Amino acid sequence: MTGHHTPPGPERLQDDVTAGPGGAMTEEVGVVTGDLTIATSARPDGRAAVAVQYTGAEEWYTLTGSPSPLPPGGLAALHSEVVHRVRRGGGAEAPR
Repeated sequence: MTGHHTPPGPERLQDDVTAGPGGAMTEEVGVVTGDLTIATSARPDGRAAVAVQYTGAEEWYTLTGSPSPLPPGGLAALHSEVVHRVRRGGGAEAPR
């Protein structure tokens, strides 16, 4: 064992959601709609990367606005906000 340890709390959160009308905006392919999987991953710089994929697909896309600064509530609070935004739709983006 070296001095490296895992910080407390999850490093990656993932949920399956159905996007609202207008879907979610990605950097690579524009708007994605339908059944999506959202993954929010902590980064060492104090921000979090937000990725989205069609549920069951292999390819991940970057949610526009990612990486996002971590709010006071941490990774769980950011992930919850992203899920809420995607469910609402309207070309959802990650908080900036």
